Amino acid sequence: MFAMTVEHKASTNYYREQYRPQFHFTPEENWMNDPNGMVYYNGEYHLFYQYHPNSNVWGPMHWGHAVSEDLVHWEHLPIALRPDENGMIFSGSAVVDWHDTSGFFGGESGLVAIFTHADEYPGTDKPRQRQSLAYSKDNGRTWKLYEGNPVLSEPRIIDFRDPKVFWHEDTGRWVMVIASGQTVSLYTSLNLKDWEFASEFGEGEGSHQGVWECPDLFQLPVDHSTDVKKWVMLVSLGDEPGLEEGSKTQYFVGEFDGKTFVNDNAHDKVLWVDRGWDNYAGVTWSDLPMASGRRVFMGWMSNWRYAIDTPTSVWRSAMTLPRELSLQTTESGVRLIQTPVPDIESIQEDGYLFEDVELKSGGNLFKGLKGNAVDLELDLDVSRANNVRLGLLKSEQEETVLEYDGKNSTLLFDRRRSGDASFHKSFAMTQSITLQAPKGRLKLRIFVDWSSVEVFGGDGEVVLTNLVFPSEESQGLELSTDGTVYVHKAKVSPLRSVWNRAAE
Repeated sequence: MFAMTVEHKASTNYYREQYRPQFHFTPEENWMNDPNGMVYYNGEYHLFYQYHPNSNVWGPMHWGHAVSEDLVHWEHLPIALRPDENGMIFSGSAVVDWHDTSGFFGGESGLVAIFTHADEYPGTDKPRQRQSLAYSKDNGRTWKLYEGNPVLSEPRIIDFRDPKVFWHEDTGRWVMVIASGQTVSLYTSLNLKDWEFASEFGEGEGSHQGVWECPDLFQLPVDHSTDVKKWVMLVSLGDEPGLEEGSKTQYFVGEFDGKTFVNDNAHDKVLWVDRGWDNYAGVTWSDLPMASGRRVFMGWMSNWRYAIDTPTSVWRSAMTLPRELSLQTTESGVRLIQTPVPDIESIQEDGYLFEDVELKSGGNLFKGLKGNAVDLELDLDVSRANNVRLGLLKSEQEETVLEYDGKNSTLLFDRRRSGDASFHKSFAMTQSITLQAPKGRLKLRIFVDWSSVEVFGGDGEVVLTNLVFPSEESQGLELSTDGTVYVHKAKVSPLRSVWNRAAE
């Protein structure tokens, strides 16, 4: 019917290794995990990340560094922070010190990184985690470690890490949220150097299926209102062997007065940021222009259950697509909404658009279409269908499947035949989640990028992020049904590699 090949042959092998994502951020080589220090300053989005420059498995942590002007194309910069006498450089955040509260910038503004130094107590093998500072006077190109490091210690807690700092306008203070075992501790400061304990959140709240990590705290409007706002706290949960899905991230919605966070929901209510397997340690960019109204999130697209085993070479791990966050009132309460940043549309190429057509049993709307780097938009009336089936990255032997059951309002993700799943026993799995299709209207936005699938359900109220490792020839697409589906819109857009210009 149609023929479309989305894979772009380049004249160089740069960023063309097997499974290498084409429009997600990956390091040029070696190991990467948590995003760190995400901050916007002088027209640039800074992304720092946990990085081991000497291996493609986890090791002594550094801060890798990249910048972008559009959240889509990235420029790699030299390593920002390296281990020193205080230890390895674990996760943390960065802020713009607009009014030089730290005294680092001679009355001007500059960037300050707040991160965890990780080592061991002298003469023992007991882990020690302390919080330290570094600062940059040249737009993040070079960094100087503060001579007074560390600036915050808590010897009673082993897991004391991942500080996220922001300026709280109402109280005129810096606020730090930091993971402290199975809770989040909050501290305040006037100068980023001297910190005072304010409160603790988390005992008996949400899920405690793993150690709490990588918190974030920020305010969002509710239903795009200028008058009603709520605070959102993100908390990631480390992998525990007895749990099926490995590491994942939860969130809380509530109130914050500058010192104390109060959860609006029942203590045992668990809200997940992403229902897939592969979105962890995500946090948001600080210091985005107030006029933009944007709160942009990005996570590490992997899972501690099998992260060091994934079958990539040269590099290991990717970040999720950047996502804009908002809050929406639902029947269940105020919930987080995620949508891909519109900037991603800048790399769309002409594809295929199907509108106002009927799809019946036995048909494949996408017959003849191929692609392993695509943006799929579906708006379907499924009220006369028993199910709708979307096959991605298909070949005779392989296929990644999304299947919607309208009767039970469930979306199934199946990666058992998605390609190489042999590297870990937990990888070849299926997952079924609830997704409503109001009045029979099913909306999906799906991004496929060589070795990942990101699904935004409805208006972004349900998100799944999953890795897959298909063979290069597995690029087929299928949209089929048992019953009849009325296709309001089905758009298939190829996406250009964001790394091509780096190779020129």
